[in-house]
Amino acid sequence: MSSAVPDIQALLERASAAALPASARDSMQQALLQLEPGVELSEAQPVVADTLDTLASLGADGEVIAATLLFAVPALQEPLKIPLAGRFPGIAGLLEGQAAAAQVWALHAEQGRGANNEGLRRLLLAIVRDLRVVPILLARQLARMRRADRLPQSERHALAQLTRDIHAPLANRLGIWQLKWELEDLAFRYLEPDIYHQIAAQLDEKRAGRERYIESVKLTLREALAGHGIAADISGRPKHIYSIWRKMQKKQVSFDELYDLRAVRIAVDDVAACYAALGIVHALWLPIPSEFDDYIARPKANDYRSLHTAVVGPEGRTLEVQIRTHEMHAQAELGVAAHWRYKEGGGDKAFDRKIAWMRRLLDQSAEAGQDGDSNLAGDLGAELIEERIYTLTPKGEVIDLPQGGTVLDFAYHVHTMVGHRTRGAKVNGRIVPLTHALRSGDRVEILTSKTGEPKRDWLLPANGYLASGRSRDKVRAWFHRLDRTRNLQAGRELLERELKRLGLHHADLAAVAKKFHAENVDELYIQVALGDVGPNQIGRALHEEQRAQSQPAPVSQPRRTPRRAPAQPGSRFTVQGVGNLLVQLARCCQPVAGEPIAGYLTRGRGVTVHRTDCAAFSRLAAANPQRVLPVEWGQAGGGYEVDVQITAIDRKWLLKDITTLIAQEDANVLDINSDNARDSGKARLRLRLKVADFGQLSTLLRKLDALPGVQEARRSG
Repeated sequence: MSSAVPDIQALLERASAAALPASARDSMQQALLQLEPGVELSEAQPVVADTLDTLASLGADGEVIAATLLFAVPALQEPLKIPLAGRFPGIAGLLEGQAAAAQVWALHAEQGRGANNEGLRRLLLAIVRDLRVVPILLARQLARMRRADRLPQSERHALAQLTRDIHAPLANRLGIWQLKWELEDLAFRYLEPDIYHQIAAQLDEKRAGRERYIESVKLTLREALAGHGIAADISGRPKHIYSIWRKMQKKQVSFDELYDLRAVRIAVDDVAACYAALGIVHALWLPIPSEFDDYIARPKANDYRSLHTAVVGPEGRTLEVQIRTHEMHAQAELGVAAHWRYKEGGGDKAFDRKIAWMRRLLDQSAEAGQDGDSNLAGDLGAELIEERIYTLTPKGEVIDLPQGGTVLDFAYHVHTMVGHRTRGAKVNGRIVPLTHALRSGDRVEILTSKTGEPKRDWLLPANGYLASGRSRDKVRAWFHRLDRTRNLQAGRELLERELKRLGLHHADLAAVAKKFHAENVDELYIQVALGDVGPNQIGRALHEEQRAQSQPAPVSQPRRTPRRAPAQPGSRFTVQGVGNLLVQLARCCQPVAGEPIAGYLTRGRGVTVHRTDCAAFSRLAAANPQRVLPVEWGQAGGGYEVDVQITAIDRKWLLKDITTLIAQEDANVLDINSDNARDSGKARLRLRLKVADFGQLSTLLRKLDALPGVQEARRSG
């Protein structure tokens, strides 16, 4: 649909009247002058104009108005790309949000009648970073629906289906009744034309009588309220066709049996006047006890407030009356008091909080001063960290996962057996590892084998395969079903591999079994196999046990109780009984922070610090026990040097992958030596690394061992 530049100029003038920022208007005006006369709009000019008018009636700010107009004129976006990014980042973000929403519309069209509408609505809110995009989408959809009768029947039906499934529920959740009722009625008109026209005809038949009745009620109420000194605005509350049909379905009654087709709303100045007006209404007409709700004394969880009552009015006809303050009414109409849970029947706290922020955002035009708006924007940025992510199957079905969920979590959420048989995955068409963390909007394809079973490494948190407790439970359940012998063997292999990497393969496991509530070492192996205990936990416990059991070597002569010399500034150790000595790590065993250690007083080189299980230290201590000194780790940082040996299949990019992983784990490479055996096709690498502590070393060795082609990564020396 082509449009001349003068039509765009007219839209720009309309937007300027709706608080378009002057700087943005000038930039758009300059870009407009450069456009060719035949430039096209993405929508018909009346649709864009109607959208702008609706947003203005909602009190939308200038950035929202500008982003709405720019989205309708794609030719303006390119010349304004740099100014938008630099001077108007809010407008740029709103444009991105509108483009992202198009993904949801496409998914809805792709899924058709089987659409997971709740999932799509949540996906929309997850991928839209600036939530001011949502009122833009609603206003644009309403403008389209108002002109839907000009479309071919198939297009009109698809547009109405999208409106009923996505837009109308969102308007309901935001509480924007101005948009909600009309969106619902228009969608109902095109999706169920026969029922719509039947109800409309029944309303028209009795409209004149109903209007005369309402006018009579309003006059009676106005006189009664004025007689008690209560100033009030009284209006007939319109009943919408879709709402009438829903109530007929819910209550299983005919059109004539609906009592609230005749309804009035009373708006007063304050809460006291609400209750006074209620008393007057009940004095005039007989109340129906079962139809009274006090949402002022007991507001809904979403802060909806009003008095609802039904009475037997004039001529014995049932009449519905709503009473609220002007402020309550304005909030309800503008979306601050959305009661979507009441209408739609459910929700979760995290999602409630997000909707509450959306309602505040809609009401931000009522907040005083520019500073208030900027503070609100900052609060939104901090608050709207999505607790869930919303991802898609190849068919477009929405799968929600916890924040940090991986492709393997995705597989288990699709189906337990899909997870068990997973051997690879594609995200947005690209192969990714099973540890790949997903983002909202990602389309995931799981690659499975015909037969298969989960791997025990998936249960180790440090490996990063699973972020969801639900997924881990499914993997544990698989291994619980295996026989004891297989679990015992698998647990032993997992633990021995970990302890060998850490140089602890000679440690006594019986000493720590009780700490993990295992009756013996075999039970400890089974706990490891089932993922109840991680091998790294056992490794740390062994170090703590060795440290607790390590005692100073006996001395040849009695001494006074040694006093502990404070660690020198910048020192990594505390040496008992002496101070101001040079202290250095022994090169033979290279202890790392957290390991049990002891000191040996040398001649001329101060105190060397060894691991307590170091063979060289054992020989020195046996020969000169009087030189052994108790040493503890100090608090200062700086890192610790350690030698690591890696054996791997020689391949391209092996060294790059290893050094990249080390850098990602925030460790430093001090030295690398390699020994490639030509005939065997294997590479042996000896690295000297600098790590922060034992925990970092354990994690790093585990991840190195998991690299493609790596056969073994362990500590040497």
